Amino acid sequence: MSTPTDDLALLVLEDGTVHRGRAYGARGRTLGEAVFTTGMTGYQETLTDPSYAGQIIVQTSPHIGNTGVNDADRESWAIFAAGYVVRDAARRPSNWRAERTLDEELEAFGVVGIREVDTRAITRRLRTEGSMRAGVFSGEHAARPEAELLAEVRAQPSMAGARLAESVTTEQPYVIEPAEHGWEGEPIAEIAALDLGIKAATPRHLASRGIRVHVLPAATDLAGIRAVDPDGVFLSNGPGDPATADAQVELLREVLDAGLPFFGICFGNQIFGRALGFDTYKLKFGHRGPNQPVLDKATGRVAITSQNHGFAVDAPLGEPIEAPESRFGRVEVSHWSLNDQVVEGLRLLDRPAFSVQFHPESAAGPNDTLDLFDRFVQLLTEHRAATTPATEGA
Repeated sequence: MSTPTDDLALLVLEDGTVHRGRAYGARGRTLGEAVFTTGMTGYQETLTDPSYAGQIIVQTSPHIGNTGVNDADRESWAIFAAGYVVRDAARRPSNWRAERTLDEELEAFGVVGIREVDTRAITRRLRTEGSMRAGVFSGEHAARPEAELLAEVRAQPSMAGARLAESVTTEQPYVIEPAEHGWEGEPIAEIAALDLGIKAATPRHLASRGIRVHVLPAATDLAGIRAVDPDGVFLSNGPGDPATADAQVELLREVLDAGLPFFGICFGNQIFGRALGFDTYKLKFGHRGPNQPVLDKATGRVAITSQNHGFAVDAPLGEPIEAPESRFGRVEVSHWSLNDQVVEGLRLLDRPAFSVQFHPESAAGPNDTLDLFDRFVQLLTEHRAATTPATEGA
């Protein structure tokens, strides 16, 4: 079937591959790193995850938009993805919770997309060649010479070396109260959560367990952490290359030196690895989707996890070793991917600190890894009990 000129859209990959389809969402031009995600559902949560900033998302599932979008399922206040690629876009949503169509949501946030392309072929190329720079062009831009579009795609910077967390973080601190999420009584602990691109579900899980969460901007220093007098510190997920996060690495080292309990997710795991002295590296095509098997070393159990990362920590699997930054003591890889042996978690044995690369708040299993929040709560309450002076006369 021919595509009307005013509805034409092109996906151009940096290797020169061009896919012709129809415009979806906003019309115009967008550039980013093309990556694929394997989720069959949860497209709204995917699009509103700030970790996708600067990336053009290719959905491997062929039917997208069936359940529409609503305000309750957002993981942040906006869509941070650079572009969107689907095969068959739903003509209308079919769900009682739908408030708008996905097409309307993409247009409202200015996200340039493309539909009616072979996403299986695109995914196979990204798996073979690796994630690559790309562009989606529609409207008047789709009529431009393909050689000109390819030159624009190749001129954009790579995701390697990109510093993006500061572009998606909160501008002002805010607090998530346990009482807002079903907790009765006084908070049992308080934490400082550094927002590097935090998903809304994460502080909700902590608050529902009695934790008051102070969400702080990505540029917060140790004085800003101490100002909220936390019982522990959390570093969130987020976009970009962890090699650029020097400020957050130094901050985390100060937090560990202070003896505060620490928990990190995704980007927070990579920063933890760097703080301990390990390197990070870029994966060929990354892990993205809610169906990633991970082995938990402590229990021997396999968890089905949700993931979204293009970088990983370079640390040895097997027996614990002394951290390259030796003052932090012994460290072990606590979790790893059963698909490719990528590090999926780290744990200090001599300090109350751990992290995971996957997203326990996403309920992929659906409850395989929620106990990680309980583990952090235990560290917090133990630290609070150890540092709170005994009541006089008790």
